[in-house]
Amino acid sequence: MKTSRQLLALLCVALILAPLSALSQTYSYMQNKERPWFIRNYVPVNTPPVNFANSSRLESLLRAGNLYLSLQDAIALALENNLDIELQRYGPQQAEANLLRTQAGGLLRGVSTSVQQGPASAVSQATGGIGGGTGGGSGTAGGGDLGTTAGGTVITQTGATIINLDPVISAGFQAGHISRPQANTIGTGTTALAVDSRNFFTQVQQGFITGTTVSAGYNQSYSDSNSLGQSLNPLNQGNMSLSITQKVLQGFGRAVNNRNIRIAKNNLKIADLTFKQQVIATTSNIINLYWDLVSINADYGVKKQSVELASKLFEDNKKQVEIGTLAPIEVIRAEAELARTEQELTVTETQLLQQETIIKNVLSRNGITSETIKNARIIPTDSIQVSADMPSLDLDQLYQQALENRPEIEQTKINIGNTKIGIAGNRSQLLPSLDVSLNFQNNGLAGLLNPNRLPNAMPPDAYFIGSRSDVLGQLFRRNFPDYSLSFQLNIPLRNRAARADMIIEEISLRQQEIRQQQQLNQLKVSVQNSITALRQADAGVRTAQKSRILQEQTLDAEQKKFVLGATTIFFVIQAQRDLAQARSAEVAALGNYAKAKNNLDQSLGLTLQRSNVSIDEAKTGTVARESQIPLEYLQQNRNN
Repeated sequence: MKTSRQLLALLCVALILAPLSALSQTYSYMQNKERPWFIRNYVPVNTPPVNFANSSRLESLLRAGNLYLSLQDAIALALENNLDIELQRYGPQQAEANLLRTQAGGLLRGVSTSVQQGPASAVSQATGGIGGGTGGGSGTAGGGDLGTTAGGTVITQTGATIINLDPVISAGFQAGHISRPQANTIGTGTTALAVDSRNFFTQVQQGFITGTTVSAGYNQSYSDSNSLGQSLNPLNQGNMSLSITQKVLQGFGRAVNNRNIRIAKNNLKIADLTFKQQVIATTSNIINLYWDLVSINADYGVKKQSVELASKLFEDNKKQVEIGTLAPIEVIRAEAELARTEQELTVTETQLLQQETIIKNVLSRNGITSETIKNARIIPTDSIQVSADMPSLDLDQLYQQALENRPEIEQTKINIGNTKIGIAGNRSQLLPSLDVSLNFQNNGLAGLLNPNRLPNAMPPDAYFIGSRSDVLGQLFRRNFPDYSLSFQLNIPLRNRAARADMIIEEISLRQQEIRQQQQLNQLKVSVQNSITALRQADAGVRTAQKSRILQEQTLDAEQKKFVLGATTIFFVIQAQRDLAQARSAEVAALGNYAKAKNNLDQSLGLTLQRSNVSIDEAKTGTVARESQIPLEYLQQNRNN
C-alpha cells in the first residue's frame, strides 16, 4: 500500500513537471527570452525583419563613380547581399520549427528544395546565347538540375495516428445554485429542494512515444442543501484518479510514433543541403555573369578598335581624294564601313550596360534603387586565364567526385530513407486497434452532521464527519480505492483504406528508387558533357588565337599593298572586318572556356571549394576576407 502511494505521487509530480522540461527542447531562436518562462510558450515568436541594407563591402569598392570588381569580391558580395541566398537562409529555421512540431506529435510538414538558378546574361536575354561575340549565357549546362524527391509543405499523414506528445494540464471550476420542486418528500423531507454547490477539477495528461497515454486527475465538490434526508450537510466529496492506456497493436512502439520526428530530423539535413545547393547555384551564376561581363567588355574594346581603324581609313581616303590619288567612291565605301562599325559598337555598349545592371541587381539587396549604385560603371579587375596544358579529365574519377559532393545526391538518399521510415506507420495501420486501459481511483467523503435531518434517519458513521482535509486524508490513505482493467478491440473487416495507403507508399518508394537511378545516370551524362565542353572550349581558344594572329598579319599585308597601289580599298576593308571578327571570336572562345570550366566545377559539386566559399560565412551573410582594389586601377583612376 505504501509503495503504491509513493509511485502514484512520483507519477503525478512527473506529469506536472513535464511541461517545464519541454521548454528546454525549444530552439534558441524560437524562444522569447525577454519574457518570463511561464508565458514564453504562449506568445508568438517574433522573427526579426529582413535587413535590406547592403553590406559595407559594396560601398568600399566604389571609386569616382566606378565599381572595381574582382571575381572574389563579386562572390563575396553575393554571399552577403544576394536575395536568393537570403531567402534560402530561412529554410533550416523552418525545418527546425517543423521538428519542434513533430516532437509534440503534430503532423509532418515537408521542406522546400526549390533553388533559384539566377538571371541569364544580357546576351542570353537578347539572343538566347547566340552571337554577339561573347561567351553567351550563364546557364548551368554542366551542373544542371538533377531533380530531387523532397516533399513540399503539404500537411498530410497516412498510417497510424500519432498521439499528442505534449503534456496538457486542464482545470475547471463551477459554482451554482439549483431549486427543484419535489413531488415526493420521502427522500428529501422537503417540497422544494435547494442546493448550493462548488465543483473543482484538475487533470494532467501526457502521451509517450511508446503509444502510452497517462492521465492523473483530482476532483473535488462541495454542496450545501436544505434536504432533511441527508445525514451530512454540508458535504465534501473528492476523488483522485490515474489512468494508463496502451496501444497494443495499431500505433504501438517507438518506431511508429517517432517516425515523424526522425523524418523531421532528416529534413534538417535536407534543408542544409538545399541551402548549400542554393549557394552553389548562385556562386556559379555569379561566376558566369562575371566572365560574361569580362567578355562583353573585351568585345567592346574590339569594336572600339574596329571603329578607330575604320575612322583612320576614312580620314586617309579623304586626304587621298583631295590630292587626286584616289577615286571619290572609295571615301563613300570607307564612310559606310565606319557607320557599320559604329553601329556594332553601340550594340555592344548597350549589352555592356545591361550586363552591368544585371550584376548590380544580383549583388545588391535593394537592386539599383540606390543612385550611387545605379549610375556606377563596373570595372572588372580579373581577366580570363587559359592553362598552358589541358589537364587530364578521367570520367570515372570525376564521376566519383560528383557523387561525393553534389547535394542533390545526398538529398535523394535521405528522402528514400524518409519514405521507408514513413512506411512503418502504414504497416502499423494495417493491424487491428487494441487499447488496454488500467484505471485507479481513490474516493473520499466528509461533512458535518445535518442538524435538520429526519428524526428516523440513521446517524452517519463518525469516520465521515469532518472537513475537506479529512477528504484529502482518505484519498492519500486510499481508504476507498477503485480498480479496473479494460480493453477495446476494433477490427476493420475489409481494411481497404489502410491497404491502399500501404500500396501507394510502396509504389512511391519504388518510384523514388527509379528517380534515384535516373539522377545517377543524368549525373554521369552531365559530367561527360562538361568534360567535352571544356575540351572543346580549350581547343576553340587555341584556334581563335591562331586565327586572330593570322588575320592581323593579313591586314598588315593588305595595308602595305594598298599604300603601294597593289590592291584596292575593298580588300583592306574586308581584312579589317575579318580581323574584328577574329578578335571577337577569340573573346567569345575565352568566355566559353571560363564558363565551361565553371560548369565542370558545378557538375562535380566543387564550385564552393574552387571559389574559397565557406558555408558558415554564407549562413551568416558575412565574409571575413577584405576587398582590395588593385593598385594599377587606383593609379589609373587618379590619372583620369
